[in-house]
Amino acid sequence: MQRLHTIFFSFFKIGLFTFGGGYAMISLIEREVITHRRWIEQKEFLDLLTLAQSVPGPIAVNTSVFVGYKLRGLRGAAAAVLGTVLPSFTIILLIALFFAGIRHNPLVDAAFKGMRPAVVALIIGPVLSLSRGMHPAMLLVIAATALLIWGLGWSPIYLLAAAAALGIAWELYIAKKAEK
Repeated sequence: MQRLHTIFFSFFKIGLFTFGGGYAMISLIEREVITHRRWIEQKEFLDLLTLAQSVPGPIAVNTSVFVGYKLRGLRGAAAAVLGTVLPSFTIILLIALFFAGIRHNPLVDAAFKGMRPAVVALIIGPVLSLSRGMHPAMLLVIAATALLIWGLGWSPIYLLAAAAALGIAWELYIAKKAEK
């Protein structure tokens, strides 16, 4: 059984050293909980990530809740969430206190512009990592979904609901077929 402080500090480290939001944190969470700590398996992480994307809230926080809960129940979920959000909360609080005075500073502006490409790379990394081992048909589904969202302006909410309904229907079909 994992210690609560170990869960907290693992997610605190992720929260402290990640820029770019929840999607940028996924690769660090994946590396920490699968490769480094060996708390969960890759397939289970993909399932948790799918669930984290399906519920309201930031994906990194949702993922930390599910991983923490799996490890130690409600206390593990609380430790993981606190570890994830405490660094960002503290940094944002400090920035809010001092940002008005440095908002128009050219160095601050240049720093934010310089971080943008790195943030994009941090978001693309988990997408490529999570797509490894997927059936080629699933990659076509990903491409089609992206086209529907970005190209045609469809709502991701409706696409998620449709995908969930199709997944449930497919599993029911497979279960019914196995009964025969």
